[in-house]
Parts: sequence; structure tokens; C-alpha cells
Amino acid sequence: MGFHTYFLFIVSSLVLCLVPGPDMLLLLGRTIAQGRKAGLYAAVGINLGAYVHLVCAATGLSAIVMASATAFTVVKWIGAAYLFYIGYGAIRAKGGINLPDARPSKDRLSRAFLQGFLSDVLNPKVALFFLAFLPQFIEPHDPKAVLHIIELGIAGNMVGIFTSITYVFLAARLTATLRRSPTISAWLTKALGVLFIGLGMRVAAEKM
Repeated sequence: MGFHTYFLFIVSSLVLCLVPGPDMLLLLGRTIAQGRKAGLYAAVGINLGAYVHLVCAATGLSAIVMASATAFTVVKWIGAAYLFYIGYGAIRAKGGINLPDARPSKDRLSRAFLQGFLSDVLNPKVALFFLAFLPQFIEPHDPKAVLHIIELGIAGNMVGIFTSITYVFLAARLTATLRRSPTISAWLTKALGVLFIGLGMRVAAEKM
């Protein structure tokens, strides 16, 4: 695998990371709702979820799931249901976004991490990324294809965590003023809930 191929993959991964999706919205939602620390916990959870997809792709498990219409549908609906759950919880949440000086509890940080992890693991598009996108950068009949897929996957995940952390810091700074208004923060929380429900509907409509 040459440098040109590796560089092209890094650039492509960065572009894909910038495209809005469930993971990005969850990341921004947690950052806006509970501050930078919660956003960072969600970012780590999302990144670890991506490694689950990488292991599945390297072992061939993702190929089995994607080849089975039933398995794909089950994963798709579980992912959609989880997004509905997050959205419904945000809409029903009492109050608004935490004030800048409010520190999220360990329980909320753990929840942010878990939500990030599950959001990524249950996202069929991430599975497709590792199953369909990565192999495009592997040369035909490569004797070390699995090793190179793992190397590219790790590189892509590094780009992902860097992008996520950047989003967290920017969102935390840009929304500091909004968090001072209980009314605005309450509406933002409910708006994020509506967005998650919309994403859940989008995931449910995904086809193989």
C-alpha cells in the first residue's frame, strides 16, 4: 500500500467525518446539553464503537450481517429504536441545558459514553463504511489485505476522534452563551430530540 493510497484514504475519511449523521448529532447534543466533558465522553464512546465495526470487518462478521437481509433489518431497527429513545428522552426532559459551571455527574458522563458507543455500534452506515469503503483502498490479491484493512481502519478512527474532539471544543465555546438562558436551552434540547427522532426514521428507511 503506497503513500498516495494512504493519503487519499485519510482525506476521504476526513470528508466523511464532516458529513452530519447520528454520531455527530449525538456528540453535539451532549456537548450542548452538558458541556465539554460530556461531549468528550461521548466522543470516546463513538470512537470505541468504530473499533467494534473494524474488528467485525476484519473477521468477516460484517459481511455476514450485510449479506443477510434479516440480520441487516434487525440491526437497522435496533439502531432506529435507540435513536427514537434518545430523541423521546430529550423531548420529555424537564428544564434545559446545564449552566456553564454545572458539572455533569459520573452517572451522566457514563451515560454519554454509553450512548456514543451504542449509537456508533448500531449505525448500519458505519458498518458499510468498514465493509465497502475500506476495501476500495486495498489492492486486488493483496496477501496482507486483512492487516492493511486494520491499519486503514485505525487511521480512519484516529481521524474520527480528532474530528469529534474538534467539534466538541467548538460546540462548547459557541453555545456557552446559549446555556445561560433556561428558555433557549430548553427549546434547544427539545429541538435536538426532534432531530434524533428524524434520524431514527431515516435509519429505519435504510435499504441494503
